[in-house]
Order: sequence, then structure tokens, then C-alpha cells
Amino acid sequence: MKAIVKTSHAPGAAYRDAEVPVINKDELLIRVTSASLSSGDLAAYNWTDPLFPAHRLPFVFGQEFCGEVVETGSLARGFEKGDFVSVESHIFCGVCGQCRNDQRHICQYLRVIGRDTPGGLAEYAAVPARCAWKHTDDSLKDIGALMGAFGSSVHAVLAEDIVGRSIVVSGCAPQGLFAAGIARAGGARKIIALDPSPYRRRLALKMGAGAAIDPADKNCLKKIARTCGAEGADTVVEMSGGAAAVELGLKALRPGGRFVAFGLPLTKLSIDYAGDIVRRGIRLEGVAGREIFRSWYKMESLLKSGAVDPRPAVTHTFKFKDFRKAFDLINSKEQKCGKVILVP
Repeated sequence: MKAIVKTSHAPGAAYRDAEVPVINKDELLIRVTSASLSSGDLAAYNWTDPLFPAHRLPFVFGQEFCGEVVETGSLARGFEKGDFVSVESHIFCGVCGQCRNDQRHICQYLRVIGRDTPGGLAEYAAVPARCAWKHTDDSLKDIGALMGAFGSSVHAVLAEDIVGRSIVVSGCAPQGLFAAGIARAGGARKIIALDPSPYRRRLALKMGAGAAIDPADKNCLKKIARTCGAEGADTVVEMSGGAAAVELGLKALRPGGRFVAFGLPLTKLSIDYAGDIVRRGIRLEGVAGREIFRSWYKMESLLKSGAVDPRPAVTHTFKFKDFRKAFDLINSKEQKCGKVILVP
């Protein structure tokens, strides 16, 4: 098969021949129909992910993908050849304390497909059957590769009731764009998107944000207050991980509000812990992935009902062989892209 392979301890990757995976008894072999590039894939490509298994090169990466089941292991019950599936990238053990308390997404022994095991930027991929989501029809086939990323945004936004609440989405990379649409479907009263890219601010408006503001605008906090009320926003969903964005988000939040920490900082942050969190009664919630599989049921309902359409956030599609163009586009300073899809 052909695959996009990490071959060296440096930025970049190669498009080359690779062996079709041999599945274990509890696995499925999937013929990949599409893959969407994730922040984890970008970190692997740019060689900035400290968790990437450098000792295992060459390595097929790719965390978000979907496809058709072509082979089933003897213990992979509930699946047949021809089934269309999306892939949950978190491989959970099922027996640790977190898994037994319905927190499989933060399993104590968590492994990630495309980082700890070979991923989906290939014509075929082997995945544990417990990590496959079987679709009942082909209605979501064109966006099947988005399900993992979309589900993380579902978890971030809908972890508590947002009906009638004001929400600031900080960072309009794809998962921030999804978050704007989910907030609208969830009944949020006001939705404000923050991003320095004019291109992505326009996408946020298409996805359902009522306003989109450049966080570098010196009047940014005043504009948020005019929209949400002088006390600030009820919820801030921080999707970028930038130090300045985190600081701005905490100041935009009302006392007693909910701050959702999703974006991963590249450096250690310095925040006013007492002033911005403790004395203001802020509820700080870390979000790592999706609730398995509770978030999947929620997102399938949102997508099939038409309450949220993630397609406006998908701006580019490339062939696998043109993967460098895709990564160059995402890495560009202009950030003139939303979600980028790769197809075999």
C-alpha cells in the first residue's frame, strides 16, 4: 500500500510503499476513504510532539480517518466486511479506574492511534474494534473523517447546559469552528469567536458565531462586554492554547463562569491564579478528547438532524501524494484554511 510515513527525527514525512497491516484477533482492517489532518498530525509532521515515538521510525501517522471494513478479527464482534466506520483515536484499556468510571478518554494506560500505534494516513489501517464507530448508513460518509475532532468540540461545549448562555470561542482553527456551530445548536444566547486570522473569523461567522473579533484589537474586552454584558461571558472555550489567548479568555469570563481548557500550550503559562480564578470563583475544566462513546451519540444526533453542518469548516482536499501542500497550507502564517482533508 501507499502511506505517509514519518522517516526521520526532523520536520517532514515521505510518501512511500508500506506493508498492509496484519490485524490482531480484536482488530479491524480498514480501507481508508478519507483522513482529516489533526493538530497531533501537524505536531508529528513538524516534529514538535514530545510524545511521538521517535524510536519506532519509520512510522505511519494520522489520527482522524474513516473507511470501509475489509477484514475482521475473530474477536471483533459486531462488524462485517463492507461496514463504514469512523475511528476513535483513543485506545482505552477498559479495566483501569478511569475506564470503569466512564472516563475512557483519560484512561490511565491510554494509547493514541497515529501516535502510539500506526495511523490512518495510509490506504489501509488496523484499529481495535472497540475504537470503531459503525455508521448505520452512508449519510455522513463525506465527513466521516471529522468525527473525532467534531466530538472533542461537542464534549468541550456541551459538558454542561448552555441554553441562554453567552459563549466566547477562543481560537478558530477547525475545532473552534466546530465549537461555534455546536454552541449555536445547543441554544447559546450569544456566540463570539476570537481569532487573529480574518479568513478564519469569516469561517466562524459561517459556522454560527454572531460576532468575530481579532483578539489583538485593543477594544476586544469592551466589545465582548457590549455583547455579553458588563459582567462578561458565561463560558469561554479556549481552543488555541496561546498564552495571550488564555489570559484574555480569563478576563473575558464573568465571575463564576466556566473556562474550558482545550488548546495545548507550547510553553508553560503564567496566570494570575488568585485574581483570575480563585477570587472570581471560576470553574476550570480540562478537556482531553471526547467522552467515549457518549460524545459520539451526541454528535451523530447533531449531524444527522442537521442541527450542525461542519462542512463550511472544510476548506481544502488533497490527494495523499500531495500531502506536503496540505501541511504547508496549515503551517502558513496567513492561516487561510479550515479543516484539511486527505484522500487516497
